[in-house]
Parts: sequence; C-alpha cells; structure tokens
Amino acid sequence: MCENNKYIRFDWAAKRILRDKANFGVLEGLVTVLLNEKIHITEILESEGNQEDVYDKFNRVDIKATNSHGDIIIVEIQLTRELYYLERILYGVSKAITEHISLGDKYDKVKKVYSINILYFDIGQGSDYLYHGRTVFRGVHTNDTLVVRAREREAISSKTPEDIFPEYFIIRVNEFNKIATTPLEEWIDYLKNGHIKEDTTAPGLEEARKRLQYMSMNKQERQDYDRHIDAIMVQNDVLDTAKMEGRAEGIAEGRAEGRAEGIAEGRAEGKIEGLLEVARNMKLHGLPPETISQMTGLSLDEIRNLS
Repeated sequence: MCENNKYIRFDWAAKRILRDKANFGVLEGLVTVLLNEKIHITEILESEGNQEDVYDKFNRVDIKATNSHGDIIIVEIQLTRELYYLERILYGVSKAITEHISLGDKYDKVKKVYSINILYFDIGQGSDYLYHGRTVFRGVHTNDTLVVRAREREAISSKTPEDIFPEYFIIRVNEFNKIATTPLEEWIDYLKNGHIKEDTTAPGLEEARKRLQYMSMNKQERQDYDRHIDAIMVQNDVLDTAKMEGRAEGIAEGRAEGRAEGIAEGRAEGKIEGLLEVARNMKLHGLPPETISQMTGLSLDEIRNLS
C-alpha cells in the first residue's frame, strides 16, 4: 500500500479521531453493519478508558456513545490477551447501566447496552470471527419466547427480554481470513489489514477513507502513530517469543521425566517461566507493575521481585 493510501489503525483512530463529532460517521458505519439497522450516534460519553497516558497503547480503547434511540454503545479494542476478559465485558456493561440511572429513578430508565469488543488476540475456541450474544427467555417445556408488558409513555407496550437486556459482539480479528465481499467482511478486513476498497459502499468506510489517511496527520501525529505501531510490534514479539520458549521448556522437562505426569508438570512450569519472561521484558520496557499484573496474571509482589 502506498503512503498516500495508508490508513490509520482503528485503535489509534478511536483514541484520537473518532470522538470528534465530524467523524461520527465512521463509528456509525461499524455499528450499523453489526446491528443491521441504521444507527445515528448523538454523543460520545466520557468513560474511564478514555484517559490517555504513556502506557495507554497497551490497554483497552473505550468508546462509549449514545444513539438516537437513547441506547448506549460500548466499543472496546483489546490488543493483548487479558485474563478474565468475559468477566470484564460483563462488568463494563453493568457499570454503564448503573451510571445512567439515578437513585430513585424508575426501572424504565434502564438503558439498552450494546457491547462491541474488537479483539486482536485468540480468546477460547471457535472457528468464526464474529460472535453475537443476547438474552432470550424460552419456555423450558414449551420453547416459546417470553413477552412482558410494560408501561411506556402512559401506554402499555409489549417487550421481549432482548429488547432490554444487553447484547454482546465479539470480533476475533485474527480469525478473519477471507476475501472481503460483504460490508461486514470489508470492515473486518480494515480492522485486521488496514484495507479499504476505493469503491467501497460499506457504511462508514467511505468516511474512513477520507478521514483516516496516514498522510493527513501532521508530522508530530505521524511520529506518535509510528511509535504506537512499533510498540505493538515489540509487545507482540515479546509475547510470542515467551510463549514459544515456555512451551519448548515445558515439553523438554516433561520428556526428561519420561512420564505423563512429568510432561504435564513440565508444561506447567514452562508456562510459568514464559509468563515470568514476558513480565521481565515488559518491566524493561517501562510498563507499570499494575499493567503487567493485569496482562500476565502475576501478583504485584512477583513482578516487583523480578530481576
């Protein structure tokens, strides 16, 4: 790709560019494609993940927005593996719900939340690159779907649980290995490879072509962006190397034992050594102990004692 057609990674754009109202169309396009209905973003809300510091390139990227229906949309971009990720998704959604209802409000003020999670690491097992989850109440014996009645604007309306409960999207970027032919595939191709077709008609990507070009940034912005990309490459290399070394050491020790128990024990020890090596490298690169602990699962004391 020539420099004039080089597009900024979505994670960087989400931090620096997409919060500008003039650029809402890019985010609207992604959500429109996922929900299969036209979405209009009205406001970007502040959230803890919006804060920026020297270490934010290693952390999640949050966009919290509202649409014209009053729903809340959370977009998280996660670059590296994190333990208990599903639990964190649930916590983030729960926090968003409670933040937008005041003590004393009726429960009809509860907002519908869409949680969109763009992951650049492998999470669990599964062959698809997109997973969608929502709450449906079905009869155990009848298999019918529960419909409840609610008072809305002095009128009685019927709602199903999926009209109220959160919906979750998990995009496993690294699992996408197709030629993009649909709007959804074009979006995933951009998220993974930075490709945007010149004749794209996918919602939001035409806006991205105009507003997310590398050469449209000033010199300082390009330098900051290049450092961000370099840091991601170094981080991924450290993690991959540690995983390979840990696996190799574990298998070697297991073979030396000559027993099935030895193989299992060796792999476990190798995995621990791999995590310690990852933590050492992160510490050398100046990451704070709290961030290292979050990414590796090691305790703060274990990290402080690394040499």
